[in-house]
Amino acid sequence: MTKCIGCGAILQNEDINKEGYVQDLTKNLCERCFRIRHYNDYKFIDKDNEYYLNIIKQIEKTNDLVILVTDFLNLESLNELNIKNPVLLVLAKRDLIPRHLDENKLLNSIKTELNIVDKVIVCSKNNYNLDLLYEKINKYKKSNKVYVVGYTNAGKSTLINKLIKDYSENNREITTSILPSTTLDLIDVKINDNLNIIDTPGLLDEGSIILDANSDLLNKILPKKELKPSVIQVKVDQTIIIDNLFRIDAKKGTNLIFYISNDLKLERIYKPTNKLENLKCHNLNVPENGDIVIKGLGFIKSTNNTKIKLYIDKNVKVSVRN
Repeated sequence: MTKCIGCGAILQNEDINKEGYVQDLTKNLCERCFRIRHYNDYKFIDKDNEYYLNIIKQIEKTNDLVILVTDFLNLESLNELNIKNPVLLVLAKRDLIPRHLDENKLLNSIKTELNIVDKVIVCSKNNYNLDLLYEKINKYKKSNKVYVVGYTNAGKSTLINKLIKDYSENNREITTSILPSTTLDLIDVKINDNLNIIDTPGLLDEGSIILDANSDLLNKILPKKELKPSVIQVKVDQTIIIDNLFRIDAKKGTNLIFYISNDLKLERIYKPTNKLENLKCHNLNVPENGDIVIKGLGFIKSTNNTKIKLYIDKNVKVSVRN
């Protein structure tokens, strides 16, 4: 039984429509991974979250260290994970975080019931804090095996590829893509005689806007460079439309600060409109300096206590946090 080195699927040459298909069983990369890497031709594999959560349950039995990878825009989802293992929390994609934010303050603000042994901010693209992360992995690991867990698009497989390149003599590469369900099963990568890093399939973050998004939309809503927060002074009641994805009806007397991809267009409307009223409406009471969190997209901070109406697709989860 041989696994694809790119996605972890068991290689087979019997059914072209099933995961792990390859014409020649002497190859070590399935055709799906080959086409993603060379043609950006993505084939979706339908697996529900129960499949991925069962993998987490298997990891729990080991008590090994778990590297939990997330990013600045998706911190709320950590509270939905039920991992019993010791956790090294990695905030990836430092290059996307606004430079003015204090790293220590940001890390200290992350509240979760998980067994966090340490936290670190990294950037795989420019090797930022990779040496520090590697030191922490070796410090906290319980055995030679360390599991890497994260939601889809957290930057998990990209980080592993960087660790392989920087700290091992291994020349393999895990397949990466902006679309969900790229990694399909556990992928065991030997870094050295004392450390194996095990990639896991990206968890499907239920209620995230990215789950129903096509590649064109994902390219727009997933930031590719440092976020430049957009500030809107709400001096009169108005409607704000964000790229026809969602609508906010805002009351005067506050500032709204948008921490979302700068590729998304913001449109302000000062008169009654029926745009996007067919979407689900959320009536939100937002406290002073509170955030409206839109799963998979980002968040909007309100400088003052205010009431907001937010219209968005019914499958996307919206919440308010202090």
